[in-house]
Amino acid sequence: MQSFKFIRLRDFIPRLAEIFCDRRAARYTWASLGKDCLAGVIVGIVALPLSMAFSIAAGGTPAQGLYTAILAGFFVSLLGGSKFQIAGPTGAFVVIIYGVVAEHGMPGLILATLLAGIMLLIMGITGLGQFIKFIPYPVTTGFTTGIGILIFSQQVKDFFGLNIASSSPAFFEKWAEYIAAFPTLDLLTLGIGLGTMLVIILIRRFFPRIPGTALGVAAATLICRFLALPVETIGSRFGGIPSALPIPVMPALSWDMVRMVLPDAFTIALLAAIESLLSAVVADGMTGDRHNANMELAAQGLGNIASAFFGGIPATGAIARTATNIKSGAVSPVAGIVHALTLAVFILFLAPAASAIPLASLSAVLMVVSWDMSNVSRFVRLIRRSPKSDVIVLITTFFLTVVFDLTFAVEVGVMLAVGLFMRRMIEVADVKPGTDDLITELAFGHIEEKTADSIAALVRKDIEIYEITGPFFFGVADMLQNTLRKVAKTPKALILRMRDVPVIDSTGISALESFMAQCQRRKMRLILCEIRMQPKKALEKAGFTSELGAENIADTLEDAVEMTRKER
Repeated sequence: MQSFKFIRLRDFIPRLAEIFCDRRAARYTWASLGKDCLAGVIVGIVALPLSMAFSIAAGGTPAQGLYTAILAGFFVSLLGGSKFQIAGPTGAFVVIIYGVVAEHGMPGLILATLLAGIMLLIMGITGLGQFIKFIPYPVTTGFTTGIGILIFSQQVKDFFGLNIASSSPAFFEKWAEYIAAFPTLDLLTLGIGLGTMLVIILIRRFFPRIPGTALGVAAATLICRFLALPVETIGSRFGGIPSALPIPVMPALSWDMVRMVLPDAFTIALLAAIESLLSAVVADGMTGDRHNANMELAAQGLGNIASAFFGGIPATGAIARTATNIKSGAVSPVAGIVHALTLAVFILFLAPAASAIPLASLSAVLMVVSWDMSNVSRFVRLIRRSPKSDVIVLITTFFLTVVFDLTFAVEVGVMLAVGLFMRRMIEVADVKPGTDDLITELAFGHIEEKTADSIAALVRKDIEIYEITGPFFFGVADMLQNTLRKVAKTPKALILRMRDVPVIDSTGISALESFMAQCQRRKMRLILCEIRMQPKKALEKAGFTSELGAENIADTLEDAVEMTRKER
């Protein structure tokens, strides 16, 4: 089992440094720089509307989304453990951020972002990132689909142009408000939203290499601007975007605020770790590369810390933008740095143009994103083809994400998955008489002929053999306590085979100690044999081996039988 340990200094090397400093790496040329610059500009264009849309949906400003994409994108590419990762605001955070802003305000969100960054940095330094992959797949699928549904739900107001002063954060209450406000629907706003969505879908279908999101938003903006259409825009709601980068400011710190936002910060950090490593794995699959998970999490932490100091929102690795980066010909993290610089150039020179972007077009972008995140076909496939226990975890996590809270959903989903897994382990574990298995082994020649006669003596009433199968942990330890009740008469010796016990925990060891005490009270010799590596080390560390005595521990069944022969 992998242990928690600090990674070595030589493992703490960004991929960018490896490319330029490692002599074994492929030489970086001017042609490579050209490919990275082209890919970075394309990804920057794709990230431009997405960064603003995600921030607006989460309760922030368009500028905050751009600042986050610039700062987190720059630091993750500069220091990250993946060659192709693109970081920035993502749809997975929208629901969490929206809730934090509603409860604690923007200062609370910025502090939560800072704390989450620190947690991610610690995960990377301690090697804890390797354990993120053990979150069950039905849990991640359930909350991802749930988040997609919630993002879609949040965009209905702006997509249809409904006249609602303030929308409830609760799912069912929100839809009740939409239904009540439906008579205020604005057909012009709806037309802009549908037009943007149609452009994105058609470009995806027929021209997949063209950034359909950016083109759809640009087309909607130009039409609204030149026809002077009376629809709500970024400028009318937010007053535009500043044409300068912000200066760093220390987030407001107080113990009371830290205590209040700490659970949210933990959720942000956990989700950022999952999303970032998943994105890095996808990138590895597309390129054949291999990312450094610990370095990636450390860089994600630094990126979120930087975002917090500049008033940004949480960031993580973005799967869609990372895939776009690869498809656009990127060869190194330089492309991610160029992507961040492209967004910075937009703020410095083209910020006024963003004021004319209609909010309905950004809502259309997020509705398409929500459909991609929901991945209905994958969700339905899991329900149809997965074991019943996984389906229960999937639907429970999905339902709790939509109706209650993402943090609560993940916690319950993981606990439910662990409980159902334990149930499976209990079902496969057993403590059973070994006579039938022994006869089979004799028949098929698994035991040497010279010991066959001795082992045949086990059929006699003065020796019993039992076998433990499966992991011997707290869920199955009580099975051993009932074993002696199955023994009709007290034998001289009882051999306990452990060849099929891969692991044992402290409860299992305690059960063995209690079993040994019962054998001693009944004046019955206990012999353990065929102990595997992990149980053997655990028993030695707990002192059970020395208490039982080396003369009662055998490597093979034949040795155990020989021990009983000497006694007789």
